[in-house]
Amino acid sequence: MGETRSNNNVVYRCTYHVVWCPKYRRKVITGDVDIRLKQIIREVCTERDAPIVELETMPDHVHLLVTVDPQYGIHRLVKQIKGRSSRLIRQEFPEVRSRIPTLWTNSYFVATVGGATLEIAKRYVESQRNV
Repeated sequence: MGETRSNNNVVYRCTYHVVWCPKYRRKVITGDVDIRLKQIIREVCTERDAPIVELETMPDHVHLLVTVDPQYGIHRLVKQIKGRSSRLIRQEFPEVRSRIPTLWTNSYFVATVGGATLEIAKRYVESQRNV
């Protein structure tokens, strides 16, 4: 059912399934951009002590299963991932910068994952590469 975690004030088990897309759903998450994006996501999650359960990218969207401290919040984590990755990817890959005005759309999908559905969600994210 997932690992129970704690901070100074809260004992929690908050796992989220997050999906977001590049602006205009452009297929820019390929090759070196894909590799660098995953590295940035892992760095942010490590800094925020938000363990990644599963991470998969498609050319036009990202799936992330992540456990987040409820006092930090999923919105703050996603905002930090999208902000840092947009800035760094657009600096490091001029071809991305020339194709879209900003890397990400303002929106994203998020759902809580828990109990028996965690394994189902994990299998779903893992299977996305084969679609």
